Amino acid sequence: MTIQKPNLPLLGFAAYSGTGKTTLLEALLPKLTATGLRIGVLKHAHHDFDVDKPGKDSYRLRKAGASQMLIASRYRHALMTETPDSEAEFDYLLTRFDAEQLDVILVEGCKNIAFPKIELHRDEVGKPWLYPNDNNIIAIAADDKVDSELPQMDINDLDAIRDFILKYVADFSAVKPSEPATACCDTLSPAFLSVSQGQEKILNAVAMVEGKENIAINDSYGRVLSEDVISPVNVPQYTNSAMDGYAIRADDLQRESYKVVAEVMAGYSYDAPLQMGEAVKIMTGAPMPELADTVIMREQANQEGQTVHFNADIKAGQNVRQAGEDLALGAAVFAKGTRIESPEMGMLASLGFGQCPVTRKVKVAIFSTGDEVQNPGAEQVPNTIYDSNRFTLMGLLEKLGCDIIDLGIIEDDEEKMVKAIEKASHQADLVMTSGGVSVGDADYIKLALDRLGEIDFWRINMRPGRPLAFGKINDKPFFGLPGNPVAVMVSFINFVEPAIRKMQGQLDWQPLKVNAIAAESLRSRQGRTEFSRGVYEMNNQGQLVVRTTGKQGSGILRSMSEANCLIEISPAVDTVKEGELVTVIPLQGRV
Repeated sequence: MTIQKPNLPLLGFAAYSGTGKTTLLEALLPKLTATGLRIGVLKHAHHDFDVDKPGKDSYRLRKAGASQMLIASRYRHALMTETPDSEAEFDYLLTRFDAEQLDVILVEGCKNIAFPKIELHRDEVGKPWLYPNDNNIIAIAADDKVDSELPQMDINDLDAIRDFILKYVADFSAVKPSEPATACCDTLSPAFLSVSQGQEKILNAVAMVEGKENIAINDSYGRVLSEDVISPVNVPQYTNSAMDGYAIRADDLQRESYKVVAEVMAGYSYDAPLQMGEAVKIMTGAPMPELADTVIMREQANQEGQTVHFNADIKAGQNVRQAGEDLALGAAVFAKGTRIESPEMGMLASLGFGQCPVTRKVKVAIFSTGDEVQNPGAEQVPNTIYDSNRFTLMGLLEKLGCDIIDLGIIEDDEEKMVKAIEKASHQADLVMTSGGVSVGDADYIKLALDRLGEIDFWRINMRPGRPLAFGKINDKPFFGLPGNPVAVMVSFINFVEPAIRKMQGQLDWQPLKVNAIAAESLRSRQGRTEFSRGVYEMNNQGQLVVRTTGKQGSGILRSMSEANCLIEISPAVDTVKEGELVTVIPLQGRV
C-alpha cells in the first residue's frame, strides 16, 4: 500500500551527536512561531525511550498490554504505539501529523533518509562534513565556512536560520513524487543499499534448486527435508512405565499389600491381565500389563518375598507414558524445509526411518582472480600474495553442506575469465568470486561480467564489505564479493548464506541475533551498519557480555579467527557506550 505523505514543506536538521540539534531547535522554535508559523516536529531517537511516567494511569495500562494508548485532556492528546517488531516507517510517521493544522514539519535526526535538510556542523565535535555525500542537504549552518555553493549561515545566528526556513516554506510547492520511498529512520540515502535492502533483492532473485534424493539417515546431517515427514507409528508405540517400580490397577489402590506376580524388564512383557491384589515389578520403558495403569516408584516400595507394601500417597495413572503421548500415528513430525541436525536424526531413527527425502546439494563454483594471487603450498613469488579467500569460502560452503567446484585461480585475461565464468555457470547452481568489484575498479573480472550477464555493482552501506556484485549468468546467481579477507566473510554471512539456505529449500531461516552488554565503548559511523569481530561470554551475574577482538581492519584475518560473534551496530547509532546493550550474531560452531 502506498503511503501518501502530508502535502507540507519538510525540512530536516542533519548533524552528528554532540552538535546541539535539540538546543538549537529549542531556541529557534519561538522565533519561528512568533511569525505565525504552525510547526510540527519529528524527532528520531537513537535509543529506547519512554514518554510516560511510571505510576501514571496511562503508563500502567500500556505496560499491562495495550499496544496503543491514547490519552486525552482538555489541552492535549497523545497516542503512544508500541512497535516491538520493527521501527515505524518514516513516511508513515509523517502521516500521523494533522496536516491541516500545520505549515511545516521540521525533523531532528533521520539524517540518512532522502528529504531536504540543513546540515549543522561544529568543528569542535570533530566529525566529517555530511554535505559532500548527501545531495539532500540544501544549506549549511556551521561555525566555519566551506568551499560550497550551498547557502551558508552561522550556526549561532538564529535569525539567519529563521529567515532561511521562512523563505523555504514560502517557496515550497508540492510535487507528488513519482515513486514514493518507503523508509525507516535507519534507511540509507539513495546512493547506497542498506544491508536489509541488499538481502531482500538477493532473496527475491533466487529460488530453491530442483532435484530431490533419498539418503541414509546417517548421511543426513545438515541436509534439508524435501517433503513433510509423517509418523508411521505411535510414540511411545505402547503404554509403558516411566520409571522403575511396581505396576498396579488404579481401581485397586486401597490395599495394604500386593502379591508380586512377575518382573518385567525393558524389551519383555507380562502377557496376562493383571488381577485385583496383584502387582508387577517393572522397569523403565517396559510395556504396562493389561489392566495395569499406575506405577509406584521403587524407592516408595518395600518388598518382602512375593509381597510388596507402598509407603506413599498414590495417584491413579501416575508414572505411566501412554501410547502416542509424544507423537500419534499419522501426526506431522517435521515440515518440508526443516534442516536436519542431531535431534532430527535421532527422531527419524526412533520412528524406524532408514532413509529420508532431502533436496539435492547446491553446487557452488568458486575461483580467485588476479596475477598477484598465488596458491599456498609453494615458495612465494615476488610481488604476490597467497590466496586465502578461496579457502575461507570453501570452509563456509562446506559448513552449509554445499557441493564445491573449485576452479582455482584464473589469471588476468579477459577471454579466459569469460570462458571460466561461463563454464562455471553451466556446472554449478551458483558462481562466486572475490575482489575486483569496487566502484571504479578497472578489473578484468568486471569486464568479463559486463559481457556475460546482468550484473549490478552495488555499494552496501556497511563496514566491512561495502562493494558487492550480484546478478545472473545463464540464469544462475553470481556473487562478486569484496577482496579483503574479513569483508569476504562478513559479506558471505549477510548475503550469500541466506541465498544458499533459500536455494536449499530451508524455510523461515533467520540468523540468530541476541543482545549482549558492551564491555567496552564501540564507535561506528552513522548511516551505515558496522560489523565488528567480537568475543561474547557469560559473566558472573549470568549476563552476556561482548568485547571486540582488537584492531578491526578489514584485512586483519586474525581478528575473525579469534572471534565467536559479529557485533552489529545499526546505522542510527554512532557510539555504543560501555554497559549499553548491543546486537551480536553468534558464529555458529565457534561459541
